[in-house]
Amino acid sequence: MFKRIQLSGRFTLLLYFIFWFLIVSQLLRICFFIWQYSEVSLNIINVLRTLLTGLFFDIGAVTFISLPAVLYYVVLPNKLVGSWLDKILIWFFTSLTIVILVFTFFAELTFWEEFKTRFNFIAVDYLIYTHEVISNIDQSYPLPLLIGGVLLITFAVLFLFYKRLAFTRTFTQKASLKQRAIVLLTALIMALGYIAFITNNQAEWSANRYNSEISKNGVYAFFAAFRNNQMKYDEFYTSIKNDDAFAIIKNKLKSPNSKYTSDGSCIHRTITDSLPSQEKKNVVFILVESLSGSFMKEFGNQENITPFLDSLAQKSVFFENLYATGTRTVRGMEAVTLCIPPTPGQSIVKRPENANLYTVNSIFKAKNYDCNFFYGGDGYFDNMNSYFGGNGFNIYDRGRGSVLSDKIKTTRNNIDDSEVTFENAWGICDEDIFNKMLTVADKQYKNKQPFFNFVMTTSNHRPYTYPDEKIDIPSGSSRQGAVKYTDFAIRELFKKAKSKPWFKNTVFVIIADHCASSAGKDEIDVANYHIPAFIVNLPENSNQKIAKQCSQIDLFPTLFSLMHWNYQSDFFGKSVLNRQFEERSLMGTYRKLVLMKKEKVMILSDQKKQAFYIWNKKDNSLKAIPIDKTFLDETISWYQTADYLFTNKLLK
Repeated sequence: MFKRIQLSGRFTLLLYFIFWFLIVSQLLRICFFIWQYSEVSLNIINVLRTLLTGLFFDIGAVTFISLPAVLYYVVLPNKLVGSWLDKILIWFFTSLTIVILVFTFFAELTFWEEFKTRFNFIAVDYLIYTHEVISNIDQSYPLPLLIGGVLLITFAVLFLFYKRLAFTRTFTQKASLKQRAIVLLTALIMALGYIAFITNNQAEWSANRYNSEISKNGVYAFFAAFRNNQMKYDEFYTSIKNDDAFAIIKNKLKSPNSKYTSDGSCIHRTITDSLPSQEKKNVVFILVESLSGSFMKEFGNQENITPFLDSLAQKSVFFENLYATGTRTVRGMEAVTLCIPPTPGQSIVKRPENANLYTVNSIFKAKNYDCNFFYGGDGYFDNMNSYFGGNGFNIYDRGRGSVLSDKIKTTRNNIDDSEVTFENAWGICDEDIFNKMLTVADKQYKNKQPFFNFVMTTSNHRPYTYPDEKIDIPSGSSRQGAVKYTDFAIRELFKKAKSKPWFKNTVFVIIADHCASSAGKDEIDVANYHIPAFIVNLPENSNQKIAKQCSQIDLFPTLFSLMHWNYQSDFFGKSVLNRQFEERSLMGTYRKLVLMKKEKVMILSDQKKQAFYIWNKKDNSLKAIPIDKTFLDETISWYQTADYLFTNKLLK
């Protein structure tokens, strides 16, 4: 009986579809193996475990995908089997499902090329921001060829099913009540089993990150990320007593020039400087898209794609050993504005209840600065307008008509077409957004208004297109070209700014949001968190290269120290110039939370796991060492307290 159900009858087409999905999923997995040949573990046991784990998750994915079809086959009365209605519905939905899945398989290849992972919460985000993503795909890949390929493969699969008589048997053979019951119960039991007992994290069995990622199924991973986009620290991670965690962090943040204003679960303190504050210097802050440290000649690159930034490194306060907190722009924004470690799940920039927080902008506002956020695309993307608008910035962007909430008391200004010379999927080119900022700065100066202007660049992003004949690398050809164009645009910004009457009294702060890539074979690819940072146009005697290991969260506290400002702080960052500064960096993914001190790296993972490593900078490898309890407690404290303060609305 069971054999007849599996190999023939009313369910023939369903079985062909399942087998096709499992075969193609394994072929895709083998493609990723070949792609990352030099990085994956090719030990025969590890290869087999990767393939078998992958098959297990493929079965889970196809179970959920097939469930609507199972319900249809089971519920439809036998008298309607083979009717026109039956044929139309089955042909249409089978074709549609295969089209979607073939496109998904192609999408997985492009996603892997960009992020070196199977689908995760980034893919979930991309589903929301369809305009940017579809435009990016259109400008990065030959879309007509891609769509044609998807349709051709779909036709070939349907033709194979047709020639193998799968449709004929499905339309001519009927199923008994017993057969229907067995198929339905099997599908439901499998689906409930995966829901109740299996998580996507269980695919991460290997110390080699690539083997773990290849073990996943993209469709299954996508819906797992959709369900788990936000994570409560105490539910998923190892914790200690809250009082102990705050005691550890307060000890780490203390310094001779700071004074805590209250006891208990709070880090609010008053920062004072022994020297008189400088006059109100304007601050232009530039957050550069995907500017890895490895792009600079200063760090060994020989491609000469950052000549201007390399020159700035010699005449600025230059951070040689600074690390990003995350792998996405919103993490970089969170780090520089809130000076907070990366909490698990989504960035605070994208979470609800993220308005009226104590940010660096609060300090500028308290000193009567005019504060603006400039973005060359639509600031609706990644919730940027809501976050910056809700925290006191005026907005300048290329919005397509979306509006800010009535609760956000700020001004939104659209960048006009007349101000744009070049635009791609992600927004106007870097030269154009810098020119817009210069125009606004001129008005601020005319109105005798000190300003804090925050600029987010976009050009160093796929499809890597930019205005022609600006640099010696053709537009759209490579990331190296996009990096060199961004470097060129920053040089042009400085050239134009130097002619302005406000330039002499303006500090320029430049830092990357994250690296161009953060993928590696280990749990955390430490080298791919290393980013450059510059504080430019302070008095010449301030210029120096800072070799201390530090984090994005330390940038603004260091700037405020250089300007001798007194201010209130809820920041986890400290001035690296403070004699008591303890070298460390905080970094993570949306699930991994990391404390690095010199070469020692502690990684907290969900499911209350932790691992301790020695990082070898020469080959960027991690070697496991026994857990250090004191180090572990400190790591827990950074993240537990940060999560506690935000969750309990104590950063307001």
